[in-house]
Amino acid sequence: MSEETFKVSGEELLKTVKQLIKEGNARRIIIKNEEGKTLIEVPLTIGALGALIAPILAAVGAIAALVSNCTIIVEKRE
Repeated sequence: MSEETFKVSGEELLKTVKQLIKEGNARRIIIKNEEGKTLIEVPLTIGALGALIAPILAAVGAIAALVSNCTIIVEKRE
């Protein structure tokens, strides 16, 4: 399993997460604040993905409104 890290502004957060989900090879997305505290950790399974996208994006949108900068850690399938 590989891992990628992105530093994004709150404005870019939702757009970046949508793109990562669309790519389809992410196993888990972790969003951390500037201090390194985990704000949300989202496991992405292929079967549940369609039904869970709306609530995930709503939560990410709420986080984006509250943070100025954050880090996205993406665990990807090999």
